[in-house]
Amino acid sequence: MTRIRPFLMFQGGTAAAAIEMYLAAFPGASVVSSTPHPDPATGIMLAELDLAGLRVLVSDSAVKHGFDFTPSSSLFVDVADRAELERLVAALGEGGATLMPLGDYGFSTAFAWVNDRFGVSWQLNLP
Repeated sequence: MTRIRPFLMFQGGTAAAAIEMYLAAFPGASVVSSTPHPDPATGIMLAELDLAGLRVLVSDSAVKHGFDFTPSSSLFVDVADRAELERLVAALGEGGATLMPLGDYGFSTAFAWVNDRFGVSWQLNLP
């Protein structure tokens, strides 16, 4: 069976800290599997997370790249209520950047777009 899963590649050994933040942000989230790099200083070779039912792959790159995350690719999260939206905006946006502040943009009840402190882009939506 063919599967498609987002793959988030971190640099500088920050994947473990990102995983901790995502597990705290999404109730019920879990690490499905995790394999460290042979050199522990490099961090995580490959981890699979379950974030609100979406399987996401996470890795620390062993090589420094000339690129990083970009908002042109983001994770779009639909939430059930305003309180959950506000909580996720605060949790994921802390130390990051706000691309679109929480508001009514006409296409949903409320929406916000943030980059977390690791550069991963999150579009947070209350339909």
